[in-house]
Amino acid sequence: MISTVTMKWNGNFLELIDQRKLPSVEEYVRCTNSDCVAQAIKDMIVRGAPAIGASAAFGYVLGAVENKEHLTIEAMERVKEKLASTRPTAVNLFWALERMHSKFLSEVDNEEREDVLRILNEEAERIANEDVEVNKQMGMYGQELLPKSSTVITHCNAGALATVDYGTALGVIRAAVERGKTVHAYVDETRPYLQGARLTAWELLKLGVDTTLICDNMAGWVMKTRKVDAVIVGADRIAANGDTANKIGTYSLALLAKKHGVKFYVVAPVSTIDTDISNGIDIPIEERSHTEVTEIHGFRIAPDGVGVYNPAFDVTDAKLIDAIITERGVLKYPYVESIAKVVK
Repeated sequence: MISTVTMKWNGNFLELIDQRKLPSVEEYVRCTNSDCVAQAIKDMIVRGAPAIGASAAFGYVLGAVENKEHLTIEAMERVKEKLASTRPTAVNLFWALERMHSKFLSEVDNEEREDVLRILNEEAERIANEDVEVNKQMGMYGQELLPKSSTVITHCNAGALATVDYGTALGVIRAAVERGKTVHAYVDETRPYLQGARLTAWELLKLGVDTTLICDNMAGWVMKTRKVDAVIVGADRIAANGDTANKIGTYSLALLAKKHGVKFYVVAPVSTIDTDISNGIDIPIEERSHTEVTEIHGFRIAPDGVGVYNPAFDVTDAKLIDAIITERGVLKYPYVESIAKVVK
């Protein structure tokens, strides 16, 4: 049994908070099959690399239940591929599915199908529970980098909503507050999907954090005119050399931070590191619907016929990152060496 703000799982169905409707409406979508989970990931009902990974793991379990009478390798490979095809950038999706599929392959010859389903369910719950503990560990390491009274800038949403619970980048802020530190957070709105304005601001206010919302193009001026200690972001995929893919706009923030002498921290579990990719050039970048740019909540803000480019992510060069905070410690440049020490 898993029950958090982000997701609820009881072994029979997965409920996901519909992040498209926050903060005005808190509503859950119930998925009773793997098709529903795949669509929820694709449509960004659930988002954030760790949350996507855990959701996919539960979707894999539902796929096994659907194929209970013919629980073959071929059937489960189809389930795996269906879930894997939803979003290309977040590596946690593929990591979780590989872990689930490996567990299935180790049990496929077990004639007791109920045992197989139970074992898969236990593995999915293990992935979810591990995520919470990993986030808390990262929060502990990360908060040590913040002064007793600090001002930070966040981008997109890397809180409890982007994970099973607690959060990655916001987990650092949360851990700092829990240890008696004072944090003032400037929250980038994060166009075009407004995850900062809709989700991060909502989460931080619930945590009692002093929160100021800013437009994305205000971040440089805030760094220049206010005392900002750090920019703290999450990650969707980290290459072996430390190049990091995160929500579009992250790269610009890293450049601004370097210009103004502001620390730039990436917070992500080791599962987000993809050592099969040597550098950021090879990270696949998802391009999403043009309507996310031309419309806001269904209201058109751009003229008909205008061209649109809508990459969902960008890649920040490793040299611009002051530290990558993982559950196995704080990594420093050169990341080829520090990553190799923590990835097993």
